[in-house]
Amino acid sequence: MKVLIVKTSSMGDVIHTLPALTDAVKAIPGIRFDWVVEEAFAEIPSWHAAVDRVIPVAIRRWRKNLWQTFTSGEWQRYRQSLSATNYDLVIDAQGLLKSAMLVTRYSRGVSCGYDKASVRELLAAHFYQRRYHVDKQQHAVERTRQLFAQALGYELEGRGDFAIRQHFMADQHDGTNYLVFLHSTTRFDKHWPEAYWLELIAKATAAGWIIKLPWGNANEKARAERLAQGQSGVEVLAKLNLAQVTQVLAGAAACVSVDTGLSHMAAALDRPNVILFGPTDPGLVGGYGKDQICLEASQQQSSGRMVEPAVFADLTPDIVWQTLTSQCFYSED
Repeated sequence: MKVLIVKTSSMGDVIHTLPALTDAVKAIPGIRFDWVVEEAFAEIPSWHAAVDRVIPVAIRRWRKNLWQTFTSGEWQRYRQSLSATNYDLVIDAQGLLKSAMLVTRYSRGVSCGYDKASVRELLAAHFYQRRYHVDKQQHAVERTRQLFAQALGYELEGRGDFAIRQHFMADQHDGTNYLVFLHSTTRFDKHWPEAYWLELIAKATAAGWIIKLPWGNANEKARAERLAQGQSGVEVLAKLNLAQVTQVLAGAAACVSVDTGLSHMAAALDRPNVILFGPTDPGLVGGYGKDQICLEASQQQSSGRMVEPAVFADLTPDIVWQTLTSQCFYSED
């Protein structure tokens, strides 16, 4: 059986789709997948053993220069790649109008997706040949698992398995001695205060841990360098691509992270992870999996501290460190 998946973005959404493939492989021997995904995240589907071909799209880039997209032949090559295979099913796990149009207009196979009550954009449901109801009030991983189970005809069992950790295990060694602090995200008010990061780093290094700080752009690098300044045992990583930073996460003893895509990657790798939420609600898209602990600033007692962003004032380094050392099964010793 051959299935095409359409799940283009974001990083977290792409990662959240992986357990559905694992379910399908267990239920249907020999099933294989191709996957349409944004070019920035094209590596992620290839890490799952059930994926044969990744078909990159560049919707974000194409929209900025439609003329070049068509005259360069890039759009034509994409359409040819998409229509080159006859699929048994084409599953739109994105649930948006743009993804539904990609499914129905250019792929070859029975199109499936969420029904009108379940889909993210109402008009998208009109493009599917088969529609399935999935309750919106549950984690994104479970929604996608249920969509696949209905489309492919099997019963779900247990918790979802991302099944990508083994892809990165060949280069890992026992006795890992470092933590990864994922300090960067897109919005200013989602950043945990730098003063708090400095206190947490001091606690962790005093307990004997090495701290690794990844970054993705100049602003994030500058923040990492500020956090590392004058601190022994703190490493600002070199510029890494997605596969390389994922390799670092795979070898970590644990992570502390803000609300960011790489936090979902840590979860997919089964790394213990304390995730810090300020203005956003972990709700239906928080950490999914083993040892994923969401801490909400709004749920903490008043600290009386003055920091920026102020929304995080009550989620102090003491709370984060206590959670990390107790609930992620690591002690200060």
